Amino acid sequence: MEDPIELSKRLGGKIEIKSKQKLTKDNLAVLYTPGVARVSLAVAKNKKLSFEYTMRKNTVAVISDGSAVLGLGNIGPEGALPVMEGKALLFKELGGVDAIPIVLATQDTEEIIKIVKALEPTFGGINLEDISAPRCFEIEERLKAELDIPVMHDDQHGTAIVVLAGIINAISVVKKNIKDVKIVVSGSGAAGVAITKLLLLYGAKNVLVVDSTGIIFKERAGGLNESKMEIAKITNPKNMSGALNDALVGADIFIGVSAPNLITHHEVSLMSRDAIVFAMSNPVPEIMPEEARRGGAEIVATGRSDYPNQINNVLAFPGIFRGALDNRVRKITDKHKLEAAKALASLVKNPTRDKIIPEALNRQAAKVVAAVFAKKA
Repeated sequence: MEDPIELSKRLGGKIEIKSKQKLTKDNLAVLYTPGVARVSLAVAKNKKLSFEYTMRKNTVAVISDGSAVLGLGNIGPEGALPVMEGKALLFKELGGVDAIPIVLATQDTEEIIKIVKALEPTFGGINLEDISAPRCFEIEERLKAELDIPVMHDDQHGTAIVVLAGIINAISVVKKNIKDVKIVVSGSGAAGVAITKLLLLYGAKNVLVVDSTGIIFKERAGGLNESKMEIAKITNPKNMSGALNDALVGADIFIGVSAPNLITHHEVSLMSRDAIVFAMSNPVPEIMPEEARRGGAEIVATGRSDYPNQINNVLAFPGIFRGALDNRVRKITDKHKLEAAKALASLVKNPTRDKIIPEALNRQAAKVVAAVFAKKA
């Protein structure tokens, strides 16, 4: 494998812009002046035509402020740009969507909202990326309410969709019911909150969310921002308190979106029989698969490509925006997310302990997810 630094230097980035038609002396007057004036006047008269006559019909902005990049943290916009370029490449390769990376030299919530709103006329959709919690929640909600194009924070919803798809197949392998299982989610950031909410929508009844302070419960003193207070209201039906190892006693499913090397085989051994472990901190998970199996886990998934059951957002976001653009969907709804997860799960015809989710580069994934948006509500 070529060194990523050398490759980046040689290529000078991962993407480029190309003309759809070869430029000649004969078509210059059509593609540009004076012919372009007719198109401009038509679009100015009817702005909806921008979705037919311009790149807008197939173009998404991939926007980050560099505040929560991968597992690297707040490395700023320049550091985020290579990741946004990679995201754009995946959009094109797997979903046929043209994506433009945009990194912002601000981490002010109001300023970000203002900038993205000003960019709306150029794009058919907005993919928010690597923006830290809890700011990401307000930024997404405000933009969803104020824009007429679909907006999705992929760290939240792309992750949640793929996790739910894996859980659907994992519980079928161990023959458990979503309504009966005890689920522990470690991490209350963007991914943890979205995963929790989607699991509840799917039918989960007993979900505990744990942050660095411990189990989130209604009367916990301190450490509860607005997002965590909301989580406290909809999770932890027995109002348990304590640490992560307390939460794991008798748990059927552990979902980690938090920190590397967080638990050992001992904590896994506290879980129920046929335990399911999704350890998704990347590149070093909350527990390595070998260690999880030593503790008795039946099914293990990570965010890594060198182990079975890779939970990768690339299974979701190209299809989400492909479907949203093709069907001129203004909002990506909870129903879309649930159906997308079910569609992904269905691609695995006979799930096993080592095969609960399609391969990351499965070419059917974007197609089945996009098809969700063609269905009438």
